[in-house]
Amino acid sequence: MKGVIMACLSQLVQEKFGDQKWEEIMQRCGMDPRKRFIATEDVEDQKALDMLGKTCDVLGISMEQAADAFGDYWVNEYAPKIYGIYYKNVNSARDFLTKMDDVHVKSTKTLENARPPRFEYQWKDDNTLIMTYKSSRGLIDVCVGLVKGVGKYFGEDLKITKLSNDKIEVVFPAQSR
Repeated sequence: MKGVIMACLSQLVQEKFGDQKWEEIMQRCGMDPRKRFIATEDVEDQKALDMLGKTCDVLGISMEQAADAFGDYWVNEYAPKIYGIYYKNVNSARDFLTKMDDVHVKSTKTLENARPPRFEYQWKDDNTLIMTYKSSRGLIDVCVGLVKGVGKYFGEDLKITKLSNDKIEVVFPAQSR
């Protein structure tokens, strides 16, 4: 996993819960609490997943709560600052979500060792999208949190349902076309 994900998690925890909570998470993971993650560095998947689990433990929250908090923070605060280009000329959650696979394809071409999730899209009807999440990491709950964050960013009331460990149903408001 890329360091940008861990850098975002670090910033989220420190900003919302305090530096001491982040230091405790890092110590529980057997890592130097002063370590700063670099966006392009590679972090072993197991270490990253362990950090996410320890974050839940230290903060006393469920994985779903952590995933929702991360998704909201990533989409609405962190990513616009460093990935602003992907927000330009996108006017709806529908447009943003259906471009994510292309964004991830581009990042694998420009960033060494990048293995972001891939997505397949199937329209159930005009306003209902089935997103298939393709990743060996099994972070579908984080994906759901990110989709919720996208809805918030665009001010759209999305109805999001996790259908399985690799499928999410997103119902867009009728006017979001």
